[in-house]
Formats: sequence, structure tokens, C-alpha cells
Amino acid sequence: QVQLVESGGGSVQAGGSLRLSCAASGYTYSSYCMGWFRQAPGKEREGVAAIDLDGSTSYADSVKGRVTISQAKEKKTTYLEINSLKPENSGMYYCAADSGWGCVMDGAEYDYWGQGTQVAVSS
Repeated sequence: QVQLVESGGGSVQAGGSLRLSCAASGYTYSSYCMGWFRQAPGKEREGVAAIDLDGSTSYADSVKGRVTISQAKEKKTTYLEINSLKPENSGMYYCAADSGWGCVMDGAEYDYWGQGTQVAVSS
């Protein structure tokens, strides 16, 4: 059974940092691109960052320079570190796994999803 379990969300003040984690199980972790997505209330889900099989990364323009995606393959865990948090970064953060070619931040391409972890940034 495939599972993606996010953790690390919470309530923080603007300017703070968070490190989100996504623990994977039930599939061949090293064969999947991993992505992080954010959905704010009433808004479309949007891609935040992705990490490909070779470790190459990509980021949404809105978070470049403030976000780092990384992974510990031996732990089958993907991380998202967000610095200099802003209120507009609030939302539910989901990690997802994509078995297809290419590693893009298009949610439609991803096969598996976690339940999400909530991030609330206050000004």
C-alpha cells in the first residue's frame, strides 16, 4: 500500500521558517520524481517545488530563493524547507510522487498524494 505522510506544518509568524517532511512507503521511492504542492482555501492547487531522480530541482518563481527541496533516499523522505515565510505562503502543503518521464510541477502528472500538512503564516 502506497503511503505519503507529510509532517512539519504549523503556525508561524511572517519571516519564520518551516521544514516539511514527506515519508514514503509502499513503492520504489528512488524511481519517482517527488513534488510539493500548496493549496490555499478557495484557490487552485499550485506546484511549489520538485526533485527529479537525478536530484535536479525546480521551483515555482514565487518561491525561488526561499525554498529548498531535498531528499534522504535511504529514509525515503522528501523535505521542503521554506524560509522568510509570508502570509501568502499559507495553505495545505501536499507531497506527491510521479512515475512518469520528466519532473514537472503539474499535479495532473502525479500518481500518489499525501494527506497534506497545514501551514499558517501570520503577519
